[in-house]
Amino acid sequence: MWEMYFTAALVLIMVILLSKDVSKPGFIIFGTLLLFALSGIITVDEALRGFSNKGMIAVGMLYIVSVGLQSSGLFVRGVYRLLGEGNKSKKRYFRLLFPVAGLSAFLNNTPIVASLIPMIKSWAKKNDMDASNFLIPLSYAAILGGTCTLIGTSTNLVVHGLLQDSGMGGLGFFEITKIGLPVALIMLTLLSLFGEYLLPKTENIEATLKRDYKKFITEMEVKSNYSYVGETIEKAGLRNFENSFPFQIIREGKLITPVNPQEEIHEEDKLFFTGDASAISKLHDTRGLSVMRDSEIEYQDVDSDKVDTFEVVISRESPLVGMSVKESNFYDRYNGVILAIHREGKEIKKNISDVVLKPADTLFIMASKSLETIWGNSKDFRLISSSVNIQEKAKWKGHLSIGLLIIMILLAATGVLPIVLSAGLTAMIMVGTGVIDIKEAKDAVDWEVLTIIASSFGIATALSNSGFADLIANVIINIFGQFGDMGIIVGLFLATSQFTWVVTNNAVAALMFPVMMGIAQSSGIGMEPLILTLVMGASTCFATPIGYQTNTMVYSTGNYKFKDFLKIGIPMNIIICVIVTIIISLMYF
Repeated sequence: MWEMYFTAALVLIMVILLSKDVSKPGFIIFGTLLLFALSGIITVDEALRGFSNKGMIAVGMLYIVSVGLQSSGLFVRGVYRLLGEGNKSKKRYFRLLFPVAGLSAFLNNTPIVASLIPMIKSWAKKNDMDASNFLIPLSYAAILGGTCTLIGTSTNLVVHGLLQDSGMGGLGFFEITKIGLPVALIMLTLLSLFGEYLLPKTENIEATLKRDYKKFITEMEVKSNYSYVGETIEKAGLRNFENSFPFQIIREGKLITPVNPQEEIHEEDKLFFTGDASAISKLHDTRGLSVMRDSEIEYQDVDSDKVDTFEVVISRESPLVGMSVKESNFYDRYNGVILAIHREGKEIKKNISDVVLKPADTLFIMASKSLETIWGNSKDFRLISSSVNIQEKAKWKGHLSIGLLIIMILLAATGVLPIVLSAGLTAMIMVGTGVIDIKEAKDAVDWEVLTIIASSFGIATALSNSGFADLIANVIINIFGQFGDMGIIVGLFLATSQFTWVVTNNAVAALMFPVMMGIAQSSGIGMEPLILTLVMGASTCFATPIGYQTNTMVYSTGNYKFKDFLKIGIPMNIIICVIVTIIISLMYF
């Protein structure tokens, strides 16, 4: 009996740590796996089984294939042409969301969203629209597209691998399509027609920048060569400097806030400003005001042919998470300096160098122009955005990539090769023919995600061995079973879906798999409807910005608030639950 209580306590602690972003998800989940192995609830072989699972390996191969396909700008340029001119938003939603979902059915959705965000921002500005009207729908379309095929999302492959480990043969390439496609079509249509009414109300981009701009926080130190040392804030023109203003001063260790316009400026004062990226950039171009950092670089003396300014969004898996700006050694690591920080528009009441970085923080940085090339596919940042540039390789590489994708899909769909072999062969050919090099292939793989997936298999075994999975299954059956088989389907979907609010969708799929098996054994419901319910519940995470990585990418970029995801995501999850229940009822009951 102790095994069940120990498992329940350990899983609860893991969920709390993940929801609080105490450390990197991979570290927390792998640590949980080790504790299960040390306790004897699972054997060493069971703990390590996930690291050789076919589904996990297939996910790694598909990361490489997705990056290889980006060697051609055909996909991105095609979507850009679809957007066209003008600002009839409903028409734009249809023209944007359906192609994005189509691509996401066969490609990893993270690079798709990363590629399109800067293009949508540029297109929106050109057409006097706010990009935030399109970024949440962009992420949701990518998620919905992923539910349509076996390779559409890593979550599907996790369930596929778990089924194979259980001796049940796994999922067919288009087996999920019969429920994922109707859900995607209905939800994309609803999102296109009504999504704008649930999204935050915004003005055109110029008005927004004047009134409600994204607030970056930057810290400047007054040097002896500043022209206004001894003058007031107002006389120095800093009271309202290009959509920015000083909100606090630290002088000889003492905090001065709010800042009176008649406050005199002293040498070595630390001035804290809030403002948009353009204003922050001009502040750093002011002689005598120096950005607070360890490196000795004068912003106004840099060579614009070699450096540029970027906005980067920190990912949950980034090694920067949990480090202060000073500890991050940012300059040596990325050949750049942090000019300002944005965190949900909140003023940061401390020295910038002491700010501990968190997932979804947006950093306004000055760095080498090679930043996007070197770090664009890394786990450090979910988005690197500057000007809109499509990195284009030789056309034959793009055409070869598309041809290889088609062949890979045909091999897997017809059963000629299992997905792990067809994806592995495609990745190997891409590297062998020079479509991508070894470094690009290595950087393409999100090792953090693979660690989470592999560790989750062992944790799922622990849930099963301890009896905790059966307990949860019985709870679902007892509460929802009184409404019949369809009640149990609803209960499984809701339990799985709500787990994704605080835990990554891949981990949720593995955690709920033994629960699903317990429901199948106790309720008499066939495996197929339960598997499809589990896949859809784990894959459709809309209600929070932290449950799915594409949501995290658009969270800060679109200047959204947490409640914006709840407002549109919760109704979407409820509607999907209804659709899944109806389809499964018609197909199986």
